[in-house]
Amino acid sequence: MKGLYYGGPGQLAWLLHRVAGIGILLFLILHIVDIFLASFGPEVFNKLLFIYHSPVFKPLIAMLVFGVVYHALNGLRIIIIDFWPRMTVYQKPLWVGATAISLLVTLVSIVAMI
Repeated sequence: MKGLYYGGPGQLAWLLHRVAGIGILLFLILHIVDIFLASFGPEVFNKLLFIYHSPVFKPLIAMLVFGVVYHALNGLRIIIIDFWPRMTVYQKPLWVGATAISLLVTLVSIVAMI
C-alpha cells in the first residue's frame, strides 16, 4: 500500500524518546508531591516511603533509570545529527549505541538494587 509507513529505527527512537520524557515528567511530579507531603510531618512522609520500597515499585525504578539515561543519550544523538548533518548516515549506529549503553546502565543499576 502506497503511503503506509512500517516504522524502523528512526520511528522507534522517536517513540522511546517521547515515552522516556513523559515517564521522567511523571516521576518528577510524583517526587514534587512527595517532597510537598514532607511539610506535613514525618508521619505522612514515612507512610509514603513504603511505596518506593515495595516490590511493585522496583521495576518502575529500573524503567526510570533506563528512561533518564536513554533520553539523555538519544538527546545527544539528536544534537550531533543536528549540528553535523553528515552524521545522518550514522544515525542507526548512534541510536543502537545509545540504546545499548542505556540497557547496560539499567542492568548494572538493577544488580545494584538487588
